[in-house]
Amino acid sequence: MLILNNNFKDFSNLNEIALDEGFILLIDKPLTWSSFDVVNKLRFATKIKKVGHAGTLDPLATGLMIVAFGKATKKIDSLVLLSKKYKAVFKLGATTQSDDSEYPEENINDVSNIDLQQIQTTIQNNFIGTISQMPPNFSAKKINGKRAYKFAREGKLVELSPVELTINQYDVLTYNNPFLEVLIDCSKGTYIRSLARDLGKLLGCGAYMSSLIRTEIGEFKLEDAFELNEFIKIINDD
Repeated sequence: MLILNNNFKDFSNLNEIALDEGFILLIDKPLTWSSFDVVNKLRFATKIKKVGHAGTLDPLATGLMIVAFGKATKKIDSLVLLSKKYKAVFKLGATTQSDDSEYPEENINDVSNIDLQQIQTTIQNNFIGTISQMPPNFSAKKINGKRAYKFAREGKLVELSPVELTINQYDVLTYNNPFLEVLIDCSKGTYIRSLARDLGKLLGCGAYMSSLIRTEIGEFKLEDAFELNEFIKIINDD
């Protein structure tokens, strides 16, 4: 299967490749774009009808997306199972309805007494290995055929079920109180927003995710991805 990264040069016969063996494209998702927006934009730009992605990123997240074209869409189920790596910033001392920065801060608390050792101990004792995680209310989980975030935006509470997942790595990169930068390597289905929320609960101060970048999916790396507009310009000029 052909992999289009930012070292790829010949874009002249993408439609033929899509019909023959298919290909995957590494894209850096822009901020505020949904994963669905990215797929639609690429479908229109390439004129290839069969396009899908291997793992949703929220609009307020950026970073690596794997987009499959043509016959390569058959590989999506296996690509989705690959582990993911993220860099995130959590803000301690407040919560939001969405567990990220989409909604205003609530429940604001003083965190001057929360030190790095306390944070690292809490992470090591509660978030490494196989854990049970409750998805955020503002998630793409389906409840009776409707996305949970649609219920949440209507102010309706829905009952979500916890999910078992694996955290392979959860390292603190920097702590500039109240901002905590972390590196997380995790299994499919992990919500980084939920990790922020749950860490805040255990610390007793509240927390939410203020930014998120997906840096790796399996062996694929963000540094090898095209910026979306860059890729579209290249194929239009080709």
